[in-house]
Amino acid sequence: MTQTPSQSNPSTKTPILRLKNVTKTYRNGTQALRNLNFDIYPGDFYLLTGASGSGKSTLLKLLYGEDRPTEGDIWVDNIHLNPLKGNKLAHLRRRLGIVFQDYKLLPRRTVAENITFVLWAQGYGRSEIDRRLPPALKMVGLLHKAESFPEELSGGEQQRVSIARAIVATPPILLADEPTGNLDPDNSRQILNILKQLNKIGITIVMSTHDESLIRASDLPILQLTNGQLSRVNR
Repeated sequence: MTQTPSQSNPSTKTPILRLKNVTKTYRNGTQALRNLNFDIYPGDFYLLTGASGSGKSTLLKLLYGEDRPTEGDIWVDNIHLNPLKGNKLAHLRRRLGIVFQDYKLLPRRTVAENITFVLWAQGYGRSEIDRRLPPALKMVGLLHKAESFPEELSGGEQQRVSIARAIVATPPILLADEPTGNLDPDNSRQILNILKQLNKIGITIVMSTHDESLIRASDLPILQLTNGQLSRVNR
């Protein structure tokens, strides 16, 4: 049984993410997403599922502005995303936490430097950076790895660094694109548990995954992409 995602929390008035009549068609004519309409509310945590090529990454790219819809409108944290360009788009993206499957860490920077780089880019001063770094490292269990380099870390540890980097500026929204895709089951569960803890402190999360065992083991609501269309799956 499925229902439209916008029905997930009808008692809440203001969604933090909203897609209205969103379609994405590529230049070769491939239609990745078709007429998506959904609302996600503050404090929600959704698993975004679907077969390989179903449009999960495309949808997340639309939400953080790396790609644009062919038709329709997107609002992120009450801001209409469609008309944003240049500095305005960059400013909005800095308000989001984004986690990728391939970590995207700077190889010649320590764990601490990889995380604080985000804060420097956003104009934070040294005292505020020093205040924010330890809690972020503690949240992902890597205080003792602050001076290590990415090559000295396991894959699971590198992904935890990328999560710390994504949340160090306390974003209201975290978008995670297959964050457990390169990890073994134990590390995958650890990453999911960290994200659940972040959700408990108020961060809204959308995490794409194709890991069926992780989906079955979690109690999180599911958004499923099938043939370019989105539905909410009732467990």
